[in-house]
Amino acid sequence: MQVDELLKPFPIKEFHPFPRALLGPGAHELIGPEALKLGFKRTLVMTSGLRGSDIVHKITESMKYHGLEVVLYDKVESNPKDYNVMDAVALYQENKCDSFVSIGGGSSHDACKGARISVAHDGRNVNEFEGFNKSENPKNPPHIAVSTTAGTGSETSWAYVITDTTTDPDNPHKYVVFDDTSVTTLAVDDPVLYYDCPLDYTAQCGFDVLAHASEPYVSRLNFQPSLGNALHAIKLTAEHLRQATWNPLDLSGREGMMYAQYIAAQAFNSGGLGIVHSISHAVSAFYDTHHGLNNAIALPRVWAFNMPVAYRRFAEIAQAMGVDTHGMTDVRAADAALAAAIRLLRDVGIPERFVDVKQDTYSKNRLGTGPTKFYENAKEIKGGAEDADRITRHVLGDACTPGNAKECTFETVRPVVEHCLTGDLDDLLS
Repeated sequence: MQVDELLKPFPIKEFHPFPRALLGPGAHELIGPEALKLGFKRTLVMTSGLRGSDIVHKITESMKYHGLEVVLYDKVESNPKDYNVMDAVALYQENKCDSFVSIGGGSSHDACKGARISVAHDGRNVNEFEGFNKSENPKNPPHIAVSTTAGTGSETSWAYVITDTTTDPDNPHKYVVFDDTSVTTLAVDDPVLYYDCPLDYTAQCGFDVLAHASEPYVSRLNFQPSLGNALHAIKLTAEHLRQATWNPLDLSGREGMMYAQYIAAQAFNSGGLGIVHSISHAVSAFYDTHHGLNNAIALPRVWAFNMPVAYRRFAEIAQAMGVDTHGMTDVRAADAALAAAIRLLRDVGIPERFVDVKQDTYSKNRLGTGPTKFYENAKEIKGGAEDADRITRHVLGDACTPGNAKECTFETVRPVVEHCLTGDLDDLLS
């Protein structure tokens, strides 16, 4: 079944399950005992390494203390690549592992989900499973996902995102897999682990949360069970992101964003996403830039694009963001929501256009760093007509696009992409 067929008007909509979760300060200390309860013996730990922190070391040593054998794969990259997944699969098979633990943000969790699906199908290439419920074996190894950022939601959702660098090396393709068998066995969200998250990553991940919450709230799916979670996650983000960013050791800010990201993921898990994510996936595919950063830049433009078909919903978003909308029409209140999002973006110091993202713009930036010749040559975001065209084409093929509030065509989406690349945010407020 094609993506657009899934979204045609139909009286039955699908609710996708969540995994069991442990949330709160100190939750990560229960990983060893929980793994033993789940029958883990020899576990492949998948992570980016989280260099600059001792999180991976502490968790793996704790697992060993509880009698678990640990095999470490710490080479997961931002916007996880197909070869990251397949290298981990090979390591899993060589060491006869029986379980997975992922430690990190969405990249670690997504790569681990892909590896689990591949392992369950005798090591088939992860790219074969792009799309909706393409896996054929409903049983795959158990997986504990431990989040170290407040943004991803991957520890909670039935989705994961992989970059295909091998099918066409000159045109990398970042795709979304929606598969109920990829849902983790246990999610662990511990705000104490966020303390080591760099300031700019905290801000960028926060806008991933705002996108996760706002897109299902205005999605054409209009999935009623998602709407309450979506709106509450918007409220939590507006209340806590500034504090989590600029006072990173403040537990209330970190815990507020922990709940925001967890609840937002529950909203989009069945409520759908839109072209904030589609644009982000495209820019990540071509430039290997951070997903949350991309979402932050795209979000105000996509809100402005979608508002004409969802003024009332955006007016409600304004209220959730703390705007006093008393006496405002829905149109004025929707404009106020957009202004509030732009203010939040500026308050947490995120670049406003893709052409403003340079190699020294943010920590752990991957512009021009490899790992393939394509990415070595992608040293700057050009922002010209060719860039706008290829990004728009990628957006129109993305699995998140059909859920967008407003119908998307090349002619309507390209100006949005172009504005993300080079436009002035103040133009949206005039």
